[in-house]
Amino acid sequence: MRKVFQEELTQVGDQLVEISRLVSEAMVKATTSFQVADVDLAQDVIAADARIDFLQNSLDERAIDILVLQGPVASDLRMIVGSLRMSASLERMGDLARHIAQLARLRFPSIVIPESMTATFKSMADLDQEIADKLTVLLETRDLEVARDILKANTAINDLHLSVFKAIAAPDWDETPATTVDVALASRYFERFADHGVSVAQKVTYLVTGAWQPNGIEHG
Repeated sequence: MRKVFQEELTQVGDQLVEISRLVSEAMVKATTSFQVADVDLAQDVIAADARIDFLQNSLDERAIDILVLQGPVASDLRMIVGSLRMSASLERMGDLARHIAQLARLRFPSIVIPESMTATFKSMADLDQEIADKLTVLLETRDLEVARDILKANTAINDLHLSVFKAIAAPDWDETPATTVDVALASRYFERFADHGVSVAQKVTYLVTGAWQPNGIEHG
């Protein structure tokens, strides 16, 4: 029975990694469609989000079955409960990638953001992609140095997000109301994607150390 239990835990971990990889792929396509107004790529992201949702539901059902049938304790219980919470964050990251793609589709054939914001959003997209890629590595290896890298990238995105809101509040901002709303929404999507990445990294850190750090991952 113990062998079967460990195999089930391994399968839960493998499903988390699979979802993480799909989220990373979705973010690559979403940010590309956002930057170059590729409506076909945007549609791919929107359609593929159903697969992430399905895998999250499947993982959650498996985890609940383990809780009910196996009665895990201590570190195994933390793993199962943590997996339920991580799957929710990963699913939300997939939703945010879909939101970015939906903006690209909505404004096609135009680019969503004005030229003055191109560099800022390129940086946000690159950082979000770094977070998505590192999450997969973190879930596979539980290397806490990777978790710290995720936190650093999130800090940089927070700074860029703040710069966007300062720009649209500045007296010389002369874009249309529709563009202003698009810019604000897009910045929020990128920023929240990173926040959920940090949430997953915090859960992994907790699984490794047994210590909960609600205000972030310690630099070390």
